[in-house]
Amino acid sequence: MLFKPDQHTYSEADRRRFATFEIVYTLIDFAAAGLFLAGSVMFRSEAWQTPGTWLFIAGSVLFASKPTLRLIRELRLAAAGDAKDLSARFERD
Repeated sequence: MLFKPDQHTYSEADRRRFATFEIVYTLIDFAAAGLFLAGSVMFRSEAWQTPGTWLFIAGSVLFASKPTLRLIRELRLAAAGDAKDLSARFERD
């Protein structure tokens, strides 16, 4: 994984930032899954289909935010001058 804190000598602030990104990423997963689950239940009733559809849309927005969050982390890594890890990841994919 590109952003493992043990790959480099990171400052305490870098490690906190890494942990924050990981927590937010996981929270997005749970929130999106919860919205999809609630939307699925609501979609079974005709009276609740419109709110259920909005929950599907909100869940989709959360799922779409995950690659955005990863891109922000990668750009921060590139800005810190750690192009070696970025190029190694590109070669693996």
